[in-house]
Amino acid sequence: MPALSVLIKPASGLCNMRCRYCFYADVTENREVRSYGVMTEETAEALIRRALEFAEGSLTFAFQGGEPTLAGEGYYRFFTDTVKRLNGKRIPVNYAMQTNGYEISDSFCDLLAQHRFLMGVSLDGTGAFHDAARPDAKGEGTFRRVNETIAKFRERGIDFNILTVVTERTAKNISSVYRYLRSRGFRYVQFIKHVDGFGDAEDPDEWSLSPARYANFLKTAFGYYYDDILAGKYMSVREFDNFVLLASGRPAECCGMNGSCPANLVVEADGGAYPCDFYVLDEWRMGNVKDSPIRDLLESDAAKRFRARSLKIDEECRRCRWFSLCRGGCARYREPAGEDGLRRNKYCGSYREFFAWAAPKLATLVRLAGEGRIR
Repeated sequence: MPALSVLIKPASGLCNMRCRYCFYADVTENREVRSYGVMTEETAEALIRRALEFAEGSLTFAFQGGEPTLAGEGYYRFFTDTVKRLNGKRIPVNYAMQTNGYEISDSFCDLLAQHRFLMGVSLDGTGAFHDAARPDAKGEGTFRRVNETIAKFRERGIDFNILTVVTERTAKNISSVYRYLRSRGFRYVQFIKHVDGFGDAEDPDEWSLSPARYANFLKTAFGYYYDDILAGKYMSVREFDNFVLLASGRPAECCGMNGSCPANLVVEADGGAYPCDFYVLDEWRMGNVKDSPIRDLLESDAAKRFRARSLKIDEECRRCRWFSLCRGGCARYREPAGEDGLRRNKYCGSYREFFAWAAPKLATLVRLAGEGRIR
């Protein structure tokens, strides 16, 4: 049995913010039960037992939402205490959480530090861009509150990375956004492409990222990334780091960049298991951790169907000179699926333009990485 990573939604789709582009709000609107509430201790313990039975080598519990902190500090105290109590095999256990950073108390931060949580904090660049896209339930900006949380993490030595959603607005202003993130001394940044809602691909909203704008974003942001590395001021950008891995002939560490869907383990608050965070939908429900061992969930019909549908590659993609770097892309950007399977990636043209421009720079970075000069 392998190492295991479990993505948990302990507060389902509940959230204390109202981000304009929230993909999970769209997911919940496309299933029979919109919210499963907060995960009970009974369900959490069942999940922990299943995970510890299955895993070997290491085990990672990652928490996401909605907003996972809404499960409450007590939930995480129970969870970590239960892991310690049940971990008779002494498997190394890691914790991670993606948060909007809106409200985390000092004692909660102390708990995160105690158990060495790796935190992902959503911050959409400067205050103007962030507040326009990420208001709270009252419609007020959240930039100040998120930065207060970041300050708490820094004070306690909590490792964190920054997650910035790339919308049409962000991409249009990527120079100021990138420079701002770099000026804050952030070492690890993830730029996450906006996800169109199910059924919205042909009728995008104002936040939807156009292929032309995404191509410009890639070239501009990668240009800063490349110049910074040459100047000895490396800031990790996850997508670009993965392009360097792919250019060196190695697999990407991000599943959506390898060209096929592995069927991961995402657990909703009721214990329901799904193969991907983008597809926590009724048709992809693999079962429930309270009823089934993890091996059975990962070998369920839903998991097999999910893996199989991503394996069909468009013939033009196969012939493309950049296929080894693009690999067709994440399934979520190949929606809507038709009778013949997933369509070609929405950003196919963006990647063609970017890789043609970036190829010499990628070759230089592959060489520098091989010499151990990127760190």
